[in-house]
Amino acid sequence: MSTSFGEAFGGMGGGGESRSSSGSGFISDGYDPNKIQVSKRQRGNPILKHILNVPWTYANVKPDFVLGKTTCALFLSVRYHLLHPKYLYSRIREVGIGNFDLRIVLVLVDSPDCTDSITSLTTLAADNNFTTVLAWSEKEAARYLETYKAFENKSAALIKEKLETEHLPRMVDVLTVTKSVNKRNVGTLASTFGSFKSIANASVEALCLCPGFGSQKAMRLHDVLHAPL
Repeated sequence: MSTSFGEAFGGMGGGGESRSSSGSGFISDGYDPNKIQVSKRQRGNPILKHILNVPWTYANVKPDFVLGKTTCALFLSVRYHLLHPKYLYSRIREVGIGNFDLRIVLVLVDSPDCTDSITSLTTLAADNNFTTVLAWSEKEAARYLETYKAFENKSAALIKEKLETEHLPRMVDVLTVTKSVNKRNVGTLASTFGSFKSIANASVEALCLCPGFGSQKAMRLHDVLHAPL
């Protein structure tokens, strides 16, 4: 699978539908990077009317949706799967790997008590290097398609944890791991000792002198800071 948003998402454009395309295969000859390419076999799919935030166009492509040069999606509903259990496998075989790093099976959950069906679909997808995405409404399914397209060229840093670079927030993250030590306590320690090193080297008695620290809290923090790695 792709490790960056750039291989899974794309630039946001205006809504609307264009009905011109050419070529065949994985990406049509007239490929427009700003539009979702929709296979003509998806004509009449009700989720199309909910794709409003990015433009899309019908195209002669093997996947149901081409969401970028390295991303594609197949679509089916649980109800359709129950009627045609071999359909997804045949479509996966037809699409193959191609040039896509990220291959999605977008499943519309439209049938009750479908745990076994979803399990079998997910297993089949995973065995063939496809990622399963579940949607519980047509609108939700459309939002997934829009989102993959809208973030096609965005950095994976967008979904990474934002790490604090300032001293005090990082100190709070470390010291509040200790039971009963809160953000205010850390502020007190920082103003009293000036640095994390000084806090770590402080004795239990010195910690007890800080407002908000009793002997039990001071002992607990001291033990944590001096525990063997």
